[in-house]
Amino acid sequence: MKLWKRADFIGLKSLNGNIIIGKKIRLREKTLSDVRNDYQWQIDPELAELDASPILEISFSVYLLDYSSGIHHKDRHRFPLAIETLDGKHIGNCNCYDINVGKAEAQVGIMIGDKEYWGKGFGTDAVNTLVSHIYMASSFNRLYLKTLDWNKRAQKCFSKCGFTPYGTLKRDGYNFILMELKRGEWEKRRGG
Repeated sequence: MKLWKRADFIGLKSLNGNIIIGKKIRLREKTLSDVRNDYQWQIDPELAELDASPILEISFSVYLLDYSSGIHHKDRHRFPLAIETLDGKHIGNCNCYDINVGKAEAQVGIMIGDKEYWGKGFGTDAVNTLVSHIYMASSFNRLYLKTLDWNKRAQKCFSKCGFTPYGTLKRDGYNFILMELKRGEWEKRRGG
């Protein structure tokens, strides 16, 4: 596995084609070639419900302009990645965001948009791969996430990856379970 340098990850510099390889997936920087899949996933009512977000209601051409701008103008507090199968099929996305270097923590999120890959361990591998990379390439001490209280499949995935509940949140009519994984717990899980 080729690791990104800590400064690259925290500073959100270009990965220059570097890829993080897991057991079933690989993670890479988002590119413009991801736009069609991402648009389809954002207009899918089932995926929008799982993401606690409204269905996207803009045209593809408007979405493409916004997407292109986002690819070229990186946000230093958000690090989106594409999830691919080992043979290169784009099946979802994950993010490290709300990066707070002072607190040494960040939020993570994942979506497997291609439903053919649900329930087959791709999400679990993506979360484990992302978390391992973040902890190996940074000085973060805590990663956290939120998931809908009724999304038992996501909760099971995050629990398998070592995340534990630490609270709840009500926002915009949704109820979320808050989960975290601290560096010490991650190190214990991997035997180091």
